[in-house]
Amino acid sequence: MRRIAGMLVLGLVLGSLVLAQNALLINGAGATFPQPIYAKWFDEYHKANGTPINYQAVGSGAGIKQVTEGTVDFGASDGPMNDEQIKAYQAKNGSGILHFPTVLGAVVPTYNISGVSGALNFTPEALSGIFLGRISKWNDPAMVAANQGVNLPGNDIVVIHRSDGSGTTYIWTDYLSKVNSEWKDKVGKGTSVNWPVGLGGKGNEGVTGLIKQTPNSIGYVELIYAAQNKVPYGSVKNAAGTMMKADLASVTEAAAAAAKTIPDDFRVSITNAPGKNAYPISSFTWLLIPEKFKDGAKRDAMKSFLKWAITDGQGDVESLSYAKLPKEVVDKELKAISKVQ
Repeated sequence: MRRIAGMLVLGLVLGSLVLAQNALLINGAGATFPQPIYAKWFDEYHKANGTPINYQAVGSGAGIKQVTEGTVDFGASDGPMNDEQIKAYQAKNGSGILHFPTVLGAVVPTYNISGVSGALNFTPEALSGIFLGRISKWNDPAMVAANQGVNLPGNDIVVIHRSDGSGTTYIWTDYLSKVNSEWKDKVGKGTSVNWPVGLGGKGNEGVTGLIKQTPNSIGYVELIYAAQNKVPYGSVKNAAGTMMKADLASVTEAAAAAAKTIPDDFRVSITNAPGKNAYPISSFTWLLIPEKFKDGAKRDAMKSFLKWAITDGQGDVESLSYAKLPKEVVDKELKAISKVQ
């Protein structure tokens, strides 16, 4: 009888542990840019470790807001939180927030121009001029000079931008701020800005939809979205003077210089990076992890996932048009995971 009773107790204990594990659910929200790789990672991690991770791709701005308010366990953003946002998080939660780069990607200019089907070249001057409203015709000399042999029409340019708080917008405006002083002074960088011109679309799909239905329009989307949806996109002249199309190699080169000098908090911009073959509108994307968790089980699961994502998980990224983290960044992140308490 004692043996049977002991087995029953053991069974109840094991059953409770299984239920406890199954009851653990981690919730996150934020950037759309990494959503395809996050969906794959969270599914693989759930199958391997039994911990479900629910992620809502609501945009970087909303992700920062929700993790600050404590309505999710982690956030995600394509642009690092600024000092003001970090102070707001600390004031609300009594502790800090940590940035962990996960993959690298790019933002590309996409367009719908009557009679033009091939890939176009864009200089920094042309892109910033178009989005400032200074260049208003497709056959402007700045565009013609970079696209010899292309019959660009004299039609008015229609600018399309994101209407929601977006890390994709942060990357785009961070780049424009680096290459154009007027943009930097009048508009600046952010997940949302006061656009000088243009129409707004929600999400990559909203921007792409508007471009497809609006002749002579131009906008910006994530490289993976453009690749998956066969959206035409152009090359951009980099800091070394090379006209570069976004791909894994050119995004990886953009990260190479920053990898050796990345700061301890991992908040770094790699737009307009040096390097002959670097794509100039590239970026890390970050998970935003609270420094302190009230729930020890969630803390341990989050740390375990982070370690897996920046090591084993990197094997999945290139098939989805992202670039892997440089080794120097991974090594530094593995040490930083211990800061999560």
